[in-house]
Amino acid sequence: MPRSNLISLFDSFSKLGGNPAVVQTQGYRRHSQTYVELSASASSLSKALGEHGIGPGDRVLLWAANSADWIASFWAILLRGSIAVPMDPGASPDFVQRTIRQSGAKLILRNGGLPEPNAGIPSLILDNLDPVSAEAELSRDSVPDPGQDSTRTDVAEILFTSGTTAEPRGVVLTHGNFLANIEPVERGMQPYLKYERWLHPLRFVSLVPLSHVFGQFMALFVPPLLGATVVFENSTNPSDILRTIKRERATLVIAVPRMLDLLRSALEREIDTRGWRKWFDQNFAAAANQPFLRRAWRFRRIHRLFGLRFWAFISGGAALGSETELFFKRLGYAVVQGYGMTETASLISLNHPFNAAEGSVGKILPGREFKLAEDGEILVRGENVSAGYWEQGSLQQAANENGGWLRTGDLGELDANGNLKFRGRKKNVIVTPAGLNIYPEDLESALKKQPAVRDAVVVALASGGNEEPVAALLLNGDANEQTASSAVFSANAKLAEYQQIRQWLVWPDFDFPRTSTGKPRLAAIAARALSSLRGSSPVSGGSASSQSDPLERLLSSKGANSLVSLTSLDRVELLSALEQRYNLEIDESAFSGAKSVADLQRLVALPRATILATETQSVARDHYPRWTQRAPIRWLRLFVYYLLVWPATQILGHPRVVGRHHLKGFCGPVIVISNHITRRADIGLILAALPARFRHYLATAMGGETLRRMRHPPRNWFFAKRCAYQLGYFLVVSLFNVFPLPQFSGFRQSFRFAGESADRGYSVLIFPEGEVNNSADGQLARFQSGIGLLVENLKLPVVPMRLDGVWQMKREHRRLAHFGEITVHVGAPVTFPPGALPEEIARRLQELVGSL
Repeated sequence: MPRSNLISLFDSFSKLGGNPAVVQTQGYRRHSQTYVELSASASSLSKALGEHGIGPGDRVLLWAANSADWIASFWAILLRGSIAVPMDPGASPDFVQRTIRQSGAKLILRNGGLPEPNAGIPSLILDNLDPVSAEAELSRDSVPDPGQDSTRTDVAEILFTSGTTAEPRGVVLTHGNFLANIEPVERGMQPYLKYERWLHPLRFVSLVPLSHVFGQFMALFVPPLLGATVVFENSTNPSDILRTIKRERATLVIAVPRMLDLLRSALEREIDTRGWRKWFDQNFAAAANQPFLRRAWRFRRIHRLFGLRFWAFISGGAALGSETELFFKRLGYAVVQGYGMTETASLISLNHPFNAAEGSVGKILPGREFKLAEDGEILVRGENVSAGYWEQGSLQQAANENGGWLRTGDLGELDANGNLKFRGRKKNVIVTPAGLNIYPEDLESALKKQPAVRDAVVVALASGGNEEPVAALLLNGDANEQTASSAVFSANAKLAEYQQIRQWLVWPDFDFPRTSTGKPRLAAIAARALSSLRGSSPVSGGSASSQSDPLERLLSSKGANSLVSLTSLDRVELLSALEQRYNLEIDESAFSGAKSVADLQRLVALPRATILATETQSVARDHYPRWTQRAPIRWLRLFVYYLLVWPATQILGHPRVVGRHHLKGFCGPVIVISNHITRRADIGLILAALPARFRHYLATAMGGETLRRMRHPPRNWFFAKRCAYQLGYFLVVSLFNVFPLPQFSGFRQSFRFAGESADRGYSVLIFPEGEVNNSADGQLARFQSGIGLLVENLKLPVVPMRLDGVWQMKREHRRLAHFGEITVHVGAPVTFPPGALPEEIARRLQELVGSL
């Protein structure tokens, strides 16, 4: 039976109950919401919108990153019968203001980190909204939401997809537009639901912004049909994505082609790093004609990198390159492609996950009409086609001059089995003087097959009254103008004479300018290429100017051409920015040795296998023992603690605890900080001072370099000494739940482990001074700024503590304290507002510990 509106999908949330709906990472913490919690949040926010005067037909701007708050906000808007106006979080404030003016929005829902638009309308900060429990929401008086009466013809959202220079124009999408795509997918799933229980729960990792209609379809509408969980990964770093896929035991990934290209490159680098290249090439060739399961078994070591539950990629938003599609299929993964556009509420055609024709975007979905124009343009008609555009403050119905057919502007062709193949954008086709059509996608495909070419974009430039193709190239590693010329020559050898590339340039930046979904900005590329070829720009032959280099711009924003003047916190921020900009993971050891811009340029230009090989070696040096937090080990640790450690602490130190009342009624997890006098006594004294609920669940950070030396002592040491160090490592790790916190490299992995520990309910003990304080007077050393970064990312209360009297014992080389000599001060837990600067957090914490 057809659904009456999208709210009918939201109503199914209560039936899914405690199934996890959304998982997201904030800083180094993992947060999860169930369907019933998400439903309660949406219902509560709907009432809040009503209190702000939002009713049926009103427009609400939704400007936020992918999150559970975004989803709750979207459903809250629909529950009010209002209209959502999604906005990309990376949109410029000017574009946001023009969109607000054009749409007539009455309210803004946004993240706190985004600027306040000067639009004269109120904003609600999603980060500051108080969480509402499902029980509290259910206990309220049940008043029907206005959106329950919505019909299929009512407008659900307006998506503004352009308008960078002119007034924005929004695509108007109704409830029926979305349902026309949801219903055939729902029917198509029915025969396979009996197998779903073997894979349940399904977990989708989404890499597509929810401001994009494809991202909405796959993360908002499809998961409730299956009771699936959506995992949001907002990083574009392939290493982070692979880490999330494996950690979350994901079933499939939702991505745009650009992200799949990056994942493929990262996987190729990992294969080289691990020395698998010969094995991989042999098996890749042998798997050509083998069935799906046989290929998966052949590449099982690759599947372990993703996790054994992972089996599919879903690609949309643009055409996926044939090389990337073949790569993942050959490894034993399903690759599902869809074709559509914003005006069709995402979908026109969709591949079958187990019976997909290579190079196609699937068969036309039921319920819509389809045909190809004489020139090959794709035309579509049906309920899924947008009702029109929002212009000048109202809905402008689409012109019916084509008999209701939507001219997509895309070129395609149908094969003998009815599979649609995408040929490219009609406006991008280059017409030769002989009247022959050149499809840029064909030329780009030939270029991307060359080993020296990392990516390529072909644009049309006017020449002598005609158009000819010009290629912009991104090169791999240390490739130069000569290798680029050879790559173009080799590509031309595989192209027809009329397709030959006669003009090309090496792009000066590390990447092309792109949209939020990874598509190259063709107009910007063409303008810069034209400027270069006419001699008014320094772009040529692959030599980038220092003025256009993003690394130079990043460092100049810090006011330094040398890294020597940067603080440790600046270096952390710079490292993160470089990785985000270049979509790679840089080894911290190599980065710590960089002293200048030139050093960083050489580091970024290294072959990716070299960078990841160094990172792999770094991870191998530091070990993060998750087994110590399992229940049997924890009970063993507590048994030994109360049998040996606690009595020894009381006998030798008999500490006096002051301020424990500050923790009365306070539950963890928390971050515990303290001054650091001696490795032998400090942890025992802190454990003794903490209430049992914190003492029993405490993970302690210890110098990574010290733990590394204990775990892997020098080979030239005497055998007995080496064994004693390794035994000491095992004891300290198991009995005190210690994990490494390196000073120079590997600290991000340590921060991740601290976040995982907090997610498991463990508080984290950190000594912000770093190493043991060996000062002559025992005064506090300067707190390292890393503690501020950790507090800002974990978003946990901080319990300051101070050990007094231990320094006197250390100075006098005593192990037995005088009565009343040692005092452990416990301060009141403190929190810091979102956006607090890490260095300010570190300074404030040092003041608190010093004042105890």
